[in-house]
Amino acid sequence: MRLILITVAASALALALAACGAPPAEETTAAKEPTAPVAPTEPTPPTTPADGNALTSIGLGPLRIGMTRAEVVAAWGDDANPDAVGGADPAQCDEFRPARAPEGTLIMIENDRLTRISLIRGSTLKSDRGFGLGDEASAVKAAYGPAAVASPHKYSSAPAEYVTVWSPPTSASAYVQDPSARGLVYEIGMDGRVAAIRGGGPSIQYVEGCS
Repeated sequence: MRLILITVAASALALALAACGAPPAEETTAAKEPTAPVAPTEPTPPTTPADGNALTSIGLGPLRIGMTRAEVVAAWGDDANPDAVGGADPAQCDEFRPARAPEGTLIMIENDRLTRISLIRGSTLKSDRGFGLGDEASAVKAAYGPAAVASPHKYSSAPAEYVTVWSPPTSASAYVQDPSARGLVYEIGMDGRVAAIRGGGPSIQYVEGCS
């Protein structure tokens, strides 16, 4: 008898809830909006460190344009060949290879400040765009696009030329005098290939040592 009464009471309660418009528990659950899936977080791509042995417009290895001569000597040593002729007035401008510098590397000091780093014959180093001595001028120009400004070579006929890239880029072919300017010059030989690379300030435009 008790079981029958409990069953009747439960049925009455269900009818009362239905009359009030309250949906059964299962219907309420089904009516909920589905939760949108959370998109997975994209992993941050690893940052490739700059090549410390690449020549850039601001330096090479431990050297940075603007360093004092004492700082350059502390990093790479003094002149490997002090008897060689540098500039006409070494106190004002001097160019030499430090004793511990990579083969084929010259640095220029003007008024006690590093203003230029050059890669010349014998160097196996490259620029920060991956170009070294012997690479084709056409590849250099293609890589830099409109930022590369070509000018005639002072001593040799075409295809010898200078390909200059300033940072930030400039299309002007006029001589740059701003001491804060930074750039790279690819000197192209008569075979159409890179013969030397210079990085630094306005002195990268010098074609004959300190002039």
